[in-house]
Amino acid sequence: MGRGSVADPAKLRRFIDGEAKRLGFAAVAVTGADAPQAARQRLAEALDAGWHGSMDWLNETFERRTSPDNLWPDARSVIMLAMNYGPQSDPLETLERRDRATISVYARNRDYHDIVKGRLKELAGKIAARAGGDVKVFVDTAPVMEKPLAASAGLGWQGKHTNLVSREFGSWLFLGSIFTTLELARDEAEIDRCGSCRACLDACPTNAFPAPYQLDARRCISYLTIENKGPIPHGFRAAIGNRIYGCDDCLAVCPWNKFASAASEVKLAARDDLNAPALADLIRLDDAGFRAMFSGSPVKRIGRDRFLRNVLVATGNSGDSSLVDPCTNLIDDPSPLVRGAAVWALSRLLDADAFGRLSAGRADDADMSVRDEWKYALAAIHTD
Repeated sequence: MGRGSVADPAKLRRFIDGEAKRLGFAAVAVTGADAPQAARQRLAEALDAGWHGSMDWLNETFERRTSPDNLWPDARSVIMLAMNYGPQSDPLETLERRDRATISVYARNRDYHDIVKGRLKELAGKIAARAGGDVKVFVDTAPVMEKPLAASAGLGWQGKHTNLVSREFGSWLFLGSIFTTLELARDEAEIDRCGSCRACLDACPTNAFPAPYQLDARRCISYLTIENKGPIPHGFRAAIGNRIYGCDDCLAVCPWNKFASAASEVKLAARDDLNAPALADLIRLDDAGFRAMFSGSPVKRIGRDRFLRNVLVATGNSGDSSLVDPCTNLIDDPSPLVRGAAVWALSRLLDADAFGRLSAGRADDADMSVRDEWKYALAAIHTD
């Protein structure tokens, strides 16, 4: 048998489908090791417009990302797999509970990178043992355009919110890929079924979509609360509400989600303590407490300081005066990022006189970004 040939393609495919299902994958499909040209052009246009913000790796990995055969020249086929993480209730319900925090659905479980990658490796190993050929697995962090490849394989289509949409699972799919030197029969690509619907575009709190199928990450709450390492720009803070890690609005309103709950049982159930945790508890976390609470969670990757920055923005939006004391404790925090966010939160929770008294002796903070927060907050209070 040649390196890329398969003795019985149909039998191998049945084997792959069966093992994928056993491992908890909701769907599996095959495409070639060549990314669709439309995806390459779309990414190039986004980079030229600067919509990637501080995510410089998108520029640095452009060639490998937009051409899988550049990433691994020997690859002939890509097996795309999807895992259902559909929520058991409406993830937007907590947005009205301002004393609580809203964490993106995908981050309420264990880190999906670890879960999906482990199962991909197991499946890839069985494919190689059964049919020969070489295999490599990728999940999200590698320079792979998973969504265009998944659409090309027929798992769904990229919706107007740029995420993958499935007729069976809506917008709730984790994606992973197995690259192989085997020549496998390709599945038929899915067509775009969004039609005239623009629910996802209209739902965005920060107007992050310049047009359908275009995302300006610099305005996206997921980017602002996760990838962004500095202070959150003032113009977006009120719109963030109580979203402390990511944002599900554009995903949650997709009409195709009505099929997600019936399609298969949820494989990655949320942790109870990450469903609407109290801001009063989160704002008191020190580094050790943060690490303990988010052990095994993707939230842990942003670190305690960025996390508290997000919590303090939610605190400022909460209108909850009971949070003034723990918030005040943080204006002397060792982290300038935390101190600055605490200043903004207190400027929203205190009246002008109380905030003015609080600023005495503190507004000349050693860090310029914190001094700027005091200046902004004092000016805003006097303007109001």
